[in-house]
Amino acid sequence: MTYQNPNKEVQLIRLGLVDYKEAWDYQEKLYSHVSEIKLANRNRTEQEETPNYLILCEHPPVYTLGKSGSTENLLLNEEQLKEAGTAFYKINRGGDITFHGPGQLVVYPIFDLENFFTDIHLFLRTLEEIVIKTMFDFGIKAGRIQGCTGVWIEPESKNARKICAMGVKCGRWITMHGLALNVNNEMGYFKNIIACGIKDKDVTSMKQERPDAPTEMIDVEQRFLANFSEAFALQLNYTEA
Repeated sequence: MTYQNPNKEVQLIRLGLVDYKEAWDYQEKLYSHVSEIKLANRNRTEQEETPNYLILCEHPPVYTLGKSGSTENLLLNEEQLKEAGTAFYKINRGGDITFHGPGQLVVYPIFDLENFFTDIHLFLRTLEEIVIKTMFDFGIKAGRIQGCTGVWIEPESKNARKICAMGVKCGRWITMHGLALNVNNEMGYFKNIIACGIKDKDVTSMKQERPDAPTEMIDVEQRFLANFSEAFALQLNYTEA
């Protein structure tokens, strides 16, 4: 199902470096706003358009564990987390454990998928394709591993390594959470987790894969947004948080 006159406009929100819990609360606020409009529309003759939002940000060091994840994949206890200067949250997205930190492009689409397509698997595959195209723009060949959501380098080899993790929540066809692309972040933090619960595969970053390529965040953001707009056939408008 999609709307007869779907809203293809997306409000782009740049939060910069922001505390994870603050960004999570902000996502919940936007998610609830879209949900309230959808519920109210059930009793309206004239339907109100549902908005779509795209949040770009970075986080101070933090580990997050999805609903289907196991705390056994966090290799630090509470005291060690404090010593490492990292926070830890159990959150309401799919997927297992991952790390967020400065130098990582974190993207949160708060989309009403009825404005686009009502297929959460297609949504995830589209996000993957956007990242794959963005990597190609920077001279990095990336792809997928069947059954493992995310984007990988050398996916068909024994040396497969994840460059972008994904995990979303979807209710009433409204999405939140999203993806984390390793651009030039400190990779040592990943040694403290079994990333995404996958024991036999490593993680990597754009900087590790192409040390000679430009990996300034603004450059990566611009290419990502261009590919994102094309994939969803949408209009991006900048707004203040």
